[in-house]
Amino acid sequence: MLKLCKRHGSKFWTARGTYLGVKVDRSTGASDKGEAQAILAKIQNEIFERASGRVPAKAGPGFAQAVINYVKLGGERRFLEPLLKYFGEVPIDTIDQTAINAAAIALYPNGSSSTRNRQVYGPVSAILKSNGTSTKVHRLEPPKGVVRSIKHEEAARLIESCAPHLRPLIMFLLFTGARAGEALWLQWRDVDLSRSHVSFQKTKNGKPRGVPLHSSLVTELANLSHRDGYVFLKPDGQPYSLPRGDADRSAGSRIKTGFQVAVRRAGLKDFRVHDLRHTWATWFYQEHRDVLKLQQLGGWQTLALVKRYAHVNSETYLESINAMPSLQNWADSGQKIPQMRKPI
Repeated sequence: MLKLCKRHGSKFWTARGTYLGVKVDRSTGASDKGEAQAILAKIQNEIFERASGRVPAKAGPGFAQAVINYVKLGGERRFLEPLLKYFGEVPIDTIDQTAINAAAIALYPNGSSSTRNRQVYGPVSAILKSNGTSTKVHRLEPPKGVVRSIKHEEAARLIESCAPHLRPLIMFLLFTGARAGEALWLQWRDVDLSRSHVSFQKTKNGKPRGVPLHSSLVTELANLSHRDGYVFLKPDGQPYSLPRGDADRSAGSRIKTGFQVAVRRAGLKDFRVHDLRHTWATWFYQEHRDVLKLQQLGGWQTLALVKRYAHVNSETYLESINAMPSLQNWADSGQKIPQMRKPI
């Protein structure tokens, strides 16, 4: 008989007991009892089908062993630790879309679709595939959200509203389009003020890139009192806490409190640290209208991620549209407007 119970310190219901001679001790990944009961019923049904011969009695490896196999084959190690803690020894041939959906919600309850895809759906799919399962994993569709950016005067207010230690960092993010982690752990050895240039050695897509420095930013950085180690420091003069492994994508949270104080002082609403990068990209496209150069400087892996800045800046084409010849002016000049040929 299978029943639901909770392990000490866990918020998830566990299916435990014996059913048709099969011993079960498996987390449902659900904190809601109704959802857990539905998963329990599914577990019982899977056991019944195997016992009745409706499906091959296949004993796939546990998830932990599957991860070991995956890593031995050269698989990416990032994001594996939370997944190991969640799935444990659950047989991989029982991990389906429902189980993966539950894991994504449980591990990243406030995560965006891109976060869940990157840290749950992608790794689990790769692990299952490398271990020979036929399970098809459907990832989440990214939301069709609005790119949030601010105007020049709003950015000026934001900079003036920053605490002294935060001001150069926020200016850096606004003028380079760097990701928060690229800026927080930037070292002076990668900054050349004489050339107005910064190099990002460790990036999200793994490809180093260089970005020119705006003259205002060069002046701001030149006024910093130190020239070695990390460029940006906390108020106590210490560097920001280092990432906890490659899976740590929470760089922005290290300055979130001070940043939100500056946002409120500047009279802005719904503006996040990552929106500084959106703002830089929006400004760059408005000025140059060059998506390929924007992709290169911003370090986006695909052009599709960059094209959104062209869509939100469609109003910048108004001048070009108005520069087209006016048919009314053509008619007023006495010239004959060419007639379109009739289709054959």
